[in-house]
Amino acid sequence: MLVAEATSEIPTQSLLEMGLASGLTLWPIGLASFIMLVVVFERLVSLRRGRVLPGPFIHCFLSQVADRSMDRTEALEYCEDDPSHMARVFAAGVRKWGKPAVEVEQAILDEGERTASVLRKHLRVINGVATVCPLLGLLGTVCGMMKAFNAIAGSSAMGRPELLAGGISEALLSTAAGLFVAIPALIFYLFFVGRVDALVMDIDGYGQDLVQLISSEGTAAQRPTGKKKAA
Repeated sequence: MLVAEATSEIPTQSLLEMGLASGLTLWPIGLASFIMLVVVFERLVSLRRGRVLPGPFIHCFLSQVADRSMDRTEALEYCEDDPSHMARVFAAGVRKWGKPAVEVEQAILDEGERTASVLRKHLRVINGVATVCPLLGLLGTVCGMMKAFNAIAGSSAMGRPELLAGGISEALLSTAAGLFVAIPALIFYLFFVGRVDALVMDIDGYGQDLVQLISSEGTAAQRPTGKKKAA
């Protein structure tokens, strides 16, 4: 009975109550976590393969160009009607239709670099959250330990360990909160970097296929040579 009564008298706090009482460093960590969630959701939508590299559009476009069933004007209109990133890269190459392969390839590479920059947009924010949150947690840890040592230095703290609990709790919660946000942020950053690199490689591969089809060298190779002379 005495053990049960003593246990029931131990004060407990919810996670929200501990967070509200654990110093100011948790507020920027919470703000950083909210920003990270918004950016992660936006990148998950923007980096979908069907949005960047729509398969039906790519195969239909390349097959019609290879069959010569559309000319330069029709190909350019077809690309401009599609909102995907691959369509913009194709349109840059189509504008150099019939030019030497070097010019066509350079136009595709330039547009591909701009597309890669768009795909990497906001990834620095996620990387920044993964870098800054542990530092904020460390700052909270230092502030919490300073508070605990100040309590120890006071004569009123002798024999009253509850006065030390606030500083120690703030230190531990700040460290845990910083790591709790930074670890997922780093995982998402590495995931998105790998996704962007894979998409850029595929964009470059399809661009090279288009170079072989519409450059002056490619069109000359596909042009019929005419009937052979009779012996």
